[in-house]
Amino acid sequence: MTSNKTVFSNFIWRLAERCGAQIVSFVVSIVLARILLPEDYGTVALITVFLTILQVFVDSGLGSALIQKKDAEDLEYSTVFYFNFVLCLILYAGMYIAAPYIAKFYNKPELTAMTRVISLTLVISGVKNIQQAYVSKHMIFKKFFFSTLGGTVFSAFFGIYLAYKGYGAWALIGQNLSNACIDTLILWITVKWRPKLMFSFEKLKTLFSYGWKLLASGLLDTIYNNLRQLVIGKVYSSTDLAYYNRGQQFPNLIITNVNTAIDSVLFPAMASEQDDLSRVKAMTRRSIKVSSFVIWPAVIGLAACAEPIVRILLTDKWLPCVPYLQIFCFTYGFWPVHTANLNAIKAVGRSDLFLKLEIEKKVIGLLSILVSLPFGVMPMTIAYAITSPISAMINAAPNRKLLNYGYREQIADMLPSMLLSGFMGAVLLLINKIPLNPFFILVMQILTGILIYVIGAKILHFDSLQYLLSILKSRKKEGQ
Repeated sequence: MTSNKTVFSNFIWRLAERCGAQIVSFVVSIVLARILLPEDYGTVALITVFLTILQVFVDSGLGSALIQKKDAEDLEYSTVFYFNFVLCLILYAGMYIAAPYIAKFYNKPELTAMTRVISLTLVISGVKNIQQAYVSKHMIFKKFFFSTLGGTVFSAFFGIYLAYKGYGAWALIGQNLSNACIDTLILWITVKWRPKLMFSFEKLKTLFSYGWKLLASGLLDTIYNNLRQLVIGKVYSSTDLAYYNRGQQFPNLIITNVNTAIDSVLFPAMASEQDDLSRVKAMTRRSIKVSSFVIWPAVIGLAACAEPIVRILLTDKWLPCVPYLQIFCFTYGFWPVHTANLNAIKAVGRSDLFLKLEIEKKVIGLLSILVSLPFGVMPMTIAYAITSPISAMINAAPNRKLLNYGYREQIADMLPSMLLSGFMGAVLLLINKIPLNPFFILVMQILTGILIYVIGAKILHFDSLQYLLSILKSRKKEGQ
């Protein structure tokens, strides 16, 4: 049985890894945003749309299959490693050949060389992927902390150096590629597993019978999430795409860190308890309550403080990204529900349900894109936000039967955090109207927001606050 302390300890390591890396990346992005033009970011974003989609094939659902399989051995790990590596070489060859056509599609000749260079990250992912699955399976997330942080710090200095030297969009490409190289190198040094000279088509077939549904689900999700960027870059302009992406970056910084930490720890923990549905339900419910307690005040607070943050950190040239930022804050607020429900479904082996849910959600999402496309980038973003709670309901539906934990009960578990965060956000918006320097406004908003939320949670006896405090106290005692 996986103890709460084990899960929480690995969550802390994973969260520390994500937060450490993202804080460094965030600081670097601010420096780069002051040096580079929005068009430089938009140019690189045109390429990364394709790479993000192809990254789904790198895993092929097989990494999750290894984690879910109780008795995975070296034969399975080695088989998946060799399969993935060959697949990544094929994917890179495809991008190399497609590069001129991508450049022609966007009418930007410089994209040919850029695409061929940044696509090397696909090959690097093929080397790293199974090491990541091994770490997740054995819940040794401390390894991620050192590899991710090492890659992020090195690439930060490298990216800034290239930007100051006037390389423009190439600075962003150099940053991404060096990050992947160093991250992979450190992971291979710190994780002792190595592929052996063995391969089994039978084992691959068994793993793929579970994993292909996750592959199809991931592909649908990734294509859908990046389709807007593809359309914006083609129909509108790279500058519009840059503002859209920059608005997404701030809430993504918060949500990705918390969500990735929860996702990577929760799935293997649930998988180890897959025969005890009451335990899976308890873990799902705790995940939703605690992550909502953390995420909702963060995204609501960020939305209320958006304008002074952008003015201070990015300068006024990036102010058009503020409305996008605020809308994405609402969109990402429902991600804890997505993550917890989908991990529960995967953990009990129902990858067929996982795929079915993705199809249902993407049909709704595609309709929202088609309806909003003629009206501009902002209506497309609003339509995306509207689909977020609808998608959360769809993800929660199967667990009403699987775990006896329906969407109404889940909303009831989230609602206290949402309401208190909403009240806090309203107060922060009022502060925003005070005619002061943006820096002083931001400081006032942060301090006021923390006080309102913490005191409110204490007065209202939020059990998530009590849970986090009790875990922290027990960890402190163990350290003494």
